[in-house]
Amino acid sequence: MRRAGEGASGGSRLGAEAVIKVDNLSFRYLGSEDYALKDITLEVKRGDFVVLAGRSGCGKTTLLRCLNGLIPNFYEGDFSGRVLVCGMDTRETPPHILSQKAGMVFQNPDNQLFALSVEADVAFPLENLGLPREVILERVEWALKLLGIEDLRDRSPFELSGGQKQKVAIASILAMKPDVLLLDEPTSSLDPASAKSLIDSIVELNRREGLTIIISEHRLELLLPHASRLMVMDRGRIVYDSDPRSVLEGGDLLAYGIALPRASEVARYVNLRGGCLRFEKIPLSVDEFVERVRGFIA
Repeated sequence: MRRAGEGASGGSRLGAEAVIKVDNLSFRYLGSEDYALKDITLEVKRGDFVVLAGRSGCGKTTLLRCLNGLIPNFYEGDFSGRVLVCGMDTRETPPHILSQKAGMVFQNPDNQLFALSVEADVAFPLENLGLPREVILERVEWALKLLGIEDLRDRSPFELSGGQKQKVAIASILAMKPDVLLLDEPTSSLDPASAKSLIDSIVELNRREGLTIIISEHRLELLLPHASRLMVMDRGRIVYDSDPRSVLEGGDLLAYGIALPRASEVARYVNLRGGCLRFEKIPLSVDEFVERVRGFIA
């Protein structure tokens, strides 16, 4: 397993184009004595599925804001280093241009939805870009179908469930056809069933469309079986960055406030006990765990 700072970014797709490059990034919010981010250097390749993990206040949200240009364009503070999104420097590129390359979905979808219908909400950013009407209609239809919410097009967003609202918020971003989708704890207010449905949709976007995903999330058991990279943050720094299995096998995640997926936790405990059953690879899901146990007793 690679700790942050040891060579190339772990888990990235070899030979793929880098859509995000961060070089020695540090940021401190105006009025704060402490840095929210300190000495961050990383690359994200096209098609990566990156999970950001860490306790509250570790810098995950701040990093996402830097990746879509909200920092330094909207949030004031001390900014140093460089962030390139599809080759564009976030310090020199207007946010409305950056948002077409790295679209962000916030924790609370109500902050992004305000129109009288789902269809109007998805169309709104496209209208702001001044796209032709036929292009807007085509993209709205494409985004709604991609997330399986065509039946919601005429509904008011404020009548929808939390999970449905998040899917509409994602559709409004996808309609701009960004290269990168950034998500800041999108399941934090959802029940388990709604959270799983939303995560399944996000996984499909990466798998079927090849969309680059960077998601801050606590429900690791839903994400890690599909992720190419797990980044663990602590006090504004990236302490681990590698493929999820390597991080779970070698990282002390509890020290950084991260609860392991239950299947992974039990497998690590079994290995430490040194019994006749041993996991050569730490399972990322219950299905992997069950498969290994069945293979042992068969």
